[in-house]
Amino acid sequence: MANRQSAWKPDWAVAPGEILLEALQDRGMSQSELARKMGRPFKTINEIINTKTALTPDTAIQLERALGIGATFWNNLESAYREHLALARAREELEANAAWADAFPIQDLVQHKLLERGSTKGETVAALLRFFAVGSPSAWESEWLAPTVTLRASAAFASSPYAVAAWLRWGEIVAADVDTQPFDRQRLAAALGEVRGLTRREPFTQSVVHVQKLCVTAGVVVVLTPELGKTRLSGAARWLASDRALIQLSLRHKSDDHFWFSFFHEASHLLSRKRHDHVDAADASDEGVGSEEQAVNRVARDLLIPPKDYARFVSAGSFTPEAVRNFAQQQGIAPGIVVGRIQREGLIEQSHLNDLKKPIQWARLG
Repeated sequence: MANRQSAWKPDWAVAPGEILLEALQDRGMSQSELARKMGRPFKTINEIINTKTALTPDTAIQLERALGIGATFWNNLESAYREHLALARAREELEANAAWADAFPIQDLVQHKLLERGSTKGETVAALLRFFAVGSPSAWESEWLAPTVTLRASAAFASSPYAVAAWLRWGEIVAADVDTQPFDRQRLAAALGEVRGLTRREPFTQSVVHVQKLCVTAGVVVVLTPELGKTRLSGAARWLASDRALIQLSLRHKSDDHFWFSFFHEASHLLSRKRHDHVDAADASDEGVGSEEQAVNRVARDLLIPPKDYARFVSAGSFTPEAVRNFAQQQGIAPGIVVGRIQREGLIEQSHLNDLKKPIQWARLG
């Protein structure tokens, strides 16, 4: 409560001209007389009193000499009055942009304590601007929707740019608190080799923490944030700086095979020589995506299961639970990863062997 009281500002301000007029009346002095005492034109004094012009620091010094009222007093009064006018204009502008806020998943942002809903639409707009660290809705448009923003190329982003942008901003905020080493492609590739073994480890939460620690040594922050609204995202790979990257995962499907494939998919983007930001829609397969995404999918699959080993497994033609467990153990990976792969490739039905996948729940990650 103390902090709120100390931060309180009145929704009003007194114009310096009003106080100046009272000071003249108290002294029985006319505006013309004050102008002569200050060596200033009558028009200047009159416009200050009628709030048509600002009271400058030079004028404040002259008023101190002529009236005996300190220059600091006049400067502070003028500053508070101008700030009040600016805030009033800002409130009007925010209220005029109230409809802009309706495009965002406000309820989800409030639920995750990322935003406080204002008592007016204008206050909610202001809260959104602070969340995104931009000064105006037009600045937000330039930052997130400009043609130069590579994220626009993603179908996931195009479907709901406001919700996706909010989710991505959440990842940026979380990542800001994580220190990393400078990005190192070779170190990241080596870390992914260790991550394969972590896919078998229990509990899942500890595996994720270990993955995060491995990745920060390679200059990559790994962040897990649930979806907002109807974004239908699997993850994103982004460059926060030239030597600092972010992998953000949504845990949409809540099973280990989807999580690990999504992680390796985003990591494969970062291993690419092309430094672009990517946001990936859920259920993205090789069909209906560009050649770059198909290539990244292949890299992720091959990192998880070496192609020659997988080819031998498939050629054996046995996809029983025991065969899958044995192959996964030989590879040092979770059985669910193998199940997800052979399901996606149509070697077994989508409903088969799902008991070999490990469920993931957000409650366990809290």
